[in-house]
Amino acid sequence: MAEATLTTVGAILKEVYGPRIEKQYVEELTALKRIERTSEGVVETVGGKYVDFPIKVRRNTGIGNRQENEQLPAAGKQGYAEVHVPLYYSYGRVRMTGQVMELAETNYQAFASAMDQEMDGVKDDRLDDDARQVYMNGTGLLTGITADGANTVTVTSTQYLEIGTRIDILVIATGVVLATNREITNIVGLVVTYDGADVVAVAGTHGLFRQGNFLAAAQREVTGFDKIVNTGELHNVNSATEPKWQATLMGNAGVDRALSEGLMIQAVDNIRIAGGGRPTVVFCGLGVRRSYFNLLVQQRRYTDTKEFAGGFTGLAFNHGKEIPVIDDPKSPPEQMLFISEPKVKVYRNKPYHFADADGSVLKWVTDYDAWEALIRQYWEIGTSQRNSHARLFDLIEG
Repeated sequence: MAEATLTTVGAILKEVYGPRIEKQYVEELTALKRIERTSEGVVETVGGKYVDFPIKVRRNTGIGNRQENEQLPAAGKQGYAEVHVPLYYSYGRVRMTGQVMELAETNYQAFASAMDQEMDGVKDDRLDDDARQVYMNGTGLLTGITADGANTVTVTSTQYLEIGTRIDILVIATGVVLATNREITNIVGLVVTYDGADVVAVAGTHGLFRQGNFLAAAQREVTGFDKIVNTGELHNVNSATEPKWQATLMGNAGVDRALSEGLMIQAVDNIRIAGGGRPTVVFCGLGVRRSYFNLLVQQRRYTDTKEFAGGFTGLAFNHGKEIPVIDDPKSPPEQMLFISEPKVKVYRNKPYHFADADGSVLKWVTDYDAWEALIRQYWEIGTSQRNSHARLFDLIEG
């Protein structure tokens, strides 16, 4: 089990230091900050915590025109579906030895308390993974595999990977296990090295998953935009039987094409045609943001970032009114997500909190001079109108 020891915090146990510990990673929660968080609709039933809300999937068809004295149209009714989906349980866990707590807790021994660093760090790291989950499909898939080697795999992207990340190697479609609880020991370009016995991975079929998050093909992560802005089943309702329950998807058969304002306008138009209204924000990665910036420059357009409601800044996209194009390092590459924010909510019983039902945040580890703490949040991302969103993908990045 990974734990903080005097060795791991040795880098901060010095006498002369700069003013703060400089973090060597990005902490951005762009999409999550814009989505409303609520406890409304969260219920506790036998089997766990759930979120309940109704959605409208069909119009009243009891309408028509008739001549004088003709039989009136048959009566109809509005069509609804009841969403009843579980909350998913996110955790962060930290463990410290007694020596760390005793010897590294004062400013003259360390410029930052080791305990504070561990406690604050686990919260930051937990939120960083949540920022990834908001764009994913709930399975914990981090990247696909394109080639296999001796204790290495070549992957489609290292965006969500770091040295030290613990992974499972699974069949993407079914969750069938090839290897579990492996550690990434090196990353060079798109080649990832892992520990343990060699695994024969098949390109396009297998992937690297967050360790433990999709074992037995059971969803444990929240439902992100990859599944929300899509077709098929979502929140126990299937677009195969309820055609209005699907988002607009605009790809190019896997062939990357140049971004254009025409494509962006078409995406919004398709949302309106589907009855979904207008989106309020566009999320994209840094590469697609550069493509949009270059597009504006080529058209001699004003390209300064603007501040929008909620204090967010971004390039403006105009489809009758200006909405922000927000870049997010956690957004998958080569795509734009057109999201109607009023139709999306983060459902949770309460925000992240330390487990302290026994009155104490720190718990003694039985038989060890060590202590543990646990943070947790029970939550899910839900949409009440799936056809109010669109995805424009297969885009060339700038």
